[in-house]
Amino acid sequence: QFLKQLGIHPDWQFVDVYGMEPELLSMVPRPVCAVLLLFPITEKYETFRTEEEERIKAKGQDVKSSVYFMKQTINNACGTIGLIHAIANNRDKMNFETNSSLKKFLEDSLSMTPEERAKYLETYEVSIMCESNLFCFVLQAPSIDEKVDLHFIALVNVGGHLYELDGRKPFPINHGETSDDSFLEDAIEVCKKFMERDPEELRFNAIALSAA
Repeated sequence: QFLKQLGIHPDWQFVDVYGMEPELLSMVPRPVCAVLLLFPITEKYETFRTEEEERIKAKGQDVKSSVYFMKQTINNACGTIGLIHAIANNRDKMNFETNSSLKKFLEDSLSMTPEERAKYLETYEVSIMCESNLFCFVLQAPSIDEKVDLHFIALVNVGGHLYELDGRKPFPINHGETSDDSFLEDAIEVCKKFMERDPEELRFNAIALSAA
C-alpha cells in the first residue's frame, strides 16, 4: 500500500526481518533488492564513523558511477533518504505509474551531484518530502523538535557490489562483492557489524525490500 502511494506498482514490498538467524531469514520473500537498517547513533558509532572515513580517504575504494547517492540536509529525514536510496538503486526493477512524483524526482536528479540531490529534495513538491507524512508515517521518524539518536541507512546491490548508503557520510561505502542470490545474507552480515560495535544496545531493526 505504501509503495502504491508513491506511484509504484506493488511488485515489491517492505517486510520486517524478524531475526538474523538462517531460519528467520528464510521467512523473507525473495528476491531482496535492498535492506534498510535502523540503528542507534552512539559515541562508539561516531568514533567508528570518523575512523572509517579517514581510512577510506587514505586508501580509496571502488564506487561504481551507477550508484545513486544523496546527502541528507533535511532534519530527521534519514528514513526518507534511506527509502530513496533503496528505490533509486533498483529503479530498473520498479514499475512506476506515469504520474509518480517519486519517478519524476529520480529522473530529474539522476545527473545531479549528491549535494544537488539533497537541495532538490528540500524544494521538491510536498508529496515526496518528509513533511508529507508518507515516509515519516511508515518509517516512524521523530518530529522535527525531538532529539534524534536513531538513524536509517540503506544497503543495496549495484553491479555485484554491496553498498552502504548513508546521507550523513561523504560517500557510499563499498562492503565487497555480493549477488542477487546472496544479497540478503551479505547485507545482514553488515548489519551484524553495527550490532557488534554496540553490544549493549538493543535498538536495531532491519526492513527488506523484497518481491511481493
